[in-house]
Amino acid sequence: MKKGAYQTTKKDGTVYYRANITHAGRHVSLGSFDSEDDASEAYRIAHRLYADKDITILNISDHHKPLSFDKAVTILNHRDHGIYIKTPIYLRTGYFSYFLKGVGELKFDNDDLFYYSEHRILVHDGHIYVNDFGMQYGILARYGIKNFAVAGKDYAFANGDSLDFRYQNIIVINRYHGVTKKTVAGRDRYEAKIHINGEYLIGRFSSDAKAAVAYNKAADAATDAGVPKNFIQNYVVDYTAKQYADVYSEIRLPEKYLVYLTSFSQ
Repeated sequence: MKKGAYQTTKKDGTVYYRANITHAGRHVSLGSFDSEDDASEAYRIAHRLYADKDITILNISDHHKPLSFDKAVTILNHRDHGIYIKTPIYLRTGYFSYFLKGVGELKFDNDDLFYYSEHRILVHDGHIYVNDFGMQYGILARYGIKNFAVAGKDYAFANGDSLDFRYQNIIVINRYHGVTKKTVAGRDRYEAKIHINGEYLIGRFSSDAKAAVAYNKAADAATDAGVPKNFIQNYVVDYTAKQYADVYSEIRLPEKYLVYLTSFSQ
């Protein structure tokens, strides 16, 4: 067999090839390949990446094939920082970069290093997510931003870089579904609206938490009236159970909205 390659078989008897390399006492698997030549070439490239400091994270795209891009990033991080991480992470000063093929360089605070070392980031139809406990979770969920949130309306990036997920760069504008922050005459107010066949204004409130409760109450009323829609319920973290109940009882839904709901119960 050629250097660095070895032959193995799948359960159905199909032959394929694997490659590995050892660096600084660490055994690194380089992946599976259809041919012995590719496996051996992957080994050669990995050896070069470890040895040639002129190949950096900036020009790695020109030097990794047939080795996968993800594995090349892993090798460069291992070479430059002495830490082997199985996901395509490259350590920086004060933060780290996660290189996502087809998307680019995602930046995260070091507080998230352990999580993304163990969870691979995926992308589908522009949705960036991880699989965790058998469920898909959007990257923004770690910042309290819901899947239905709209960039520029519900959240924003302070430096304009939508791939910079460092905490100081994430601005959460609207935490709750159906709630929008409005500034009127220099004062912040929070509108609660519900969408059925059109948008109905439930009211304007002094806090987003109270507006979120108002939305929930409007959704409950719609469900009770027979509106055939599954409404998202806000989990309001600002209130205890008793406080939530008090605010819920205090809120009065607009008469126009209640009249509209009667059309579903007839």
